Amino acid sequence: MPEIFRFFGFSFFFYSKEHEPIHVHIEGSDGYAVYELIDGKFSLREKNGIKAGDQRKIEEVIADNTDIIIKRWKEHFGK
Repeated sequence: MPEIFRFFGFSFFFYSKEHEPIHVHIEGSDGYAVYELIDGKFSLREKNGIKAGDQRKIEEVIADNTDIIIKRWKEHFGK
């Protein structure tokens, strides 16, 4: 389970045996979320237990680090 980074107590990662489209899992003590890349932008696909304020922080981190997430995905999966 390659971790991309940690911010605000949340782990941003993907599983070793993933599928397209490119997506990122986010997990913290209160819950989890999954964002997938659609037309160059990550959009919420699934959420459970994440508070609205935390969701805004997560989305800001993803927006600021989209290039890193895509780069790490491609490095790991060779695409």
